[in-house]
Amino acid sequence: MEKGRLEAFTDGVIAVVITVMVLELKVPSEATWPSLLEEGSVFLSYILSFIYVGIYWNNHHHMLQLIKRINGKVMWANLFFLFCLSLFPFSTAWLNHAQPRPASVPTIFYGVTLLLTALSWELLARTLISANGGTTSDLRQALGSDRKTKASIAIEAVAVAFAFRYPIVSCVLFAAVAALWFVPDRRIEQKLGS
Repeated sequence: MEKGRLEAFTDGVIAVVITVMVLELKVPSEATWPSLLEEGSVFLSYILSFIYVGIYWNNHHHMLQLIKRINGKVMWANLFFLFCLSLFPFSTAWLNHAQPRPASVPTIFYGVTLLLTALSWELLARTLISANGGTTSDLRQALGSDRKTKASIAIEAVAVAFAFRYPIVSCVLFAAVAALWFVPDRRIEQKLGS
């Protein structure tokens, strides 16, 4: 099967996710700087979620550059990934509106959303590798042991555990994972250049 439709569909869903997230931002109650600053945590969580979605979009694009074909398993794995990603607007909005900020249960849900998305990403990568030659595929060779993904999953799992008592620590850990991925992953670009 051709990968073009999968890529186009994914781009469309990601665009909708970003649009819904930005629509959740509310205009400050007054036309003053203090009123805007009161919404600071809302903007920070939006920026964090936007960065996560952007990282996944960027890496999805790069990953598909190294594969030649997809199959039904890849399509279902990609759909599961998009389902997890589609939870970002809801989990971000709940994190923003719960009082006190950040509250434990919404932070746990936000963390589970991040964790599920990371796990679905790993599943998508494995199905793409399997559909394109297994251990000899260009994608497998480019990803190597994929320590970055494994470390991200571990940090997000720890962050979910911290959210039960220390939700602010969880938010810092979520930001740390985003920072880890914010620096572009050169493994795939190096493989494309070779």
